[in-house]
Amino acid sequence: MGNSDIRRLDREIRATTKKLEAVRRGEWWPLTSRERLAMTRAMASGARSVHRGRSTTGAEDRMDSIGSAAEMRLNAELTALHGERQRLITEAARDKAKRKSSGWF
Repeated sequence: MGNSDIRRLDREIRATTKKLEAVRRGEWWPLTSRERLAMTRAMASGARSVHRGRSTTGAEDRMDSIGSAAEMRLNAELTALHGERQRLITEAARDKAKRKSSGWF
């Protein structure tokens, strides 16, 4: 558990941050397959409503709630990654202090 694990977590944090920013912009690529399917269904429902001359409010609300759920999921992932990174840094510092204190000088 050294610098390589911390670098790996840093890469994952950067990737998750990019996904979160993309979801906030309304992009679909960071969504899971289940979220994409729900978005597609909501969009099809909205298109059917437009074709029938009705309001698309329900479909828009569903799409908004799916997007906010994906945003919450990515926020939770990011929080967990930051917590794990902090744990690894603390362990590395503790190990380093233990090695220094057990030396000759």
